[in-house]
Amino acid sequence: MRVTLIGAPYDAASSFLRGAAEAPAKIRRVLFSPAGNLWTELGADLGAPGTLEDAGDLAVPEGSAAARAAITTGVRAVLDRGGRPLVLGGDHAVTLPVIEGVHAVHGPVAVLHVDAHPDLYDEFEGDRYSHACPFARIMEAGLARRLVQVGIRAATGHQREQARRFRVETIDMAAWVAGARPTLDVPLYVSVDLDGLDPAFAPGVSHREPGGLSVRDLIALLHALPAPVVAADVVEYNPRRDVDGVTAVVAAKVVKELAGVMAR
Repeated sequence: MRVTLIGAPYDAASSFLRGAAEAPAKIRRVLFSPAGNLWTELGADLGAPGTLEDAGDLAVPEGSAAARAAITTGVRAVLDRGGRPLVLGGDHAVTLPVIEGVHAVHGPVAVLHVDAHPDLYDEFEGDRYSHACPFARIMEAGLARRLVQVGIRAATGHQREQARRFRVETIDMAAWVAGARPTLDVPLYVSVDLDGLDPAFAPGVSHREPGGLSVRDLIALLHALPAPVVAADVVEYNPRRDVDGVTAVVAAKVVKELAGVMAR
């Protein structure tokens, strides 16, 4: 099954700064730049025919419900053609409609979520579909069999309660440093919020939270994933906050290595 890039240029659910809607074009520019190549570290050639395709950006309306419907429809179209969607966000609100599309084909999936924040608020600033809430909606709707979160280091009391309520398996940064690693099953969905990385590696995010994963930590985590990874997203890159394009390069690297794993 070929991996298919889809841009979801949506950031209207962002709670602090907008700009993540500009990310898909920036990530593609680096990913397909002649400055690099499309071979992954594990030896997959993403440039080989039938391995990676680009479906372009979805036309995502500003309204929350219409945006979610457009994203779900776009993801379903890729799945129905036999592809594996790799969605370029956009803010983290896009994950809910992506997983809704995946659920329609694969049923409840296991989810690996890399992030500084649990994104489990029941509502945030009056919005139940904020980018701070997608995993609450996913879990209460039964769209995921398991939710495994890695890199967490900014959980509030409410979100800790929500994690207990939904039986979320959390490997926070303290546990990660102590050597904890996730044990995952399939079919698997992977959601990478780039603020899961330490801002020393990825400053171009809206919510910088020091003390996170290194790029090598994340790549090692991705390389260890079991197959099949049926869909994934890379979200919350904010080009307006980037420094000399560093985060665009990191985002493209993450997309490349994740695509290589999905193509196995």
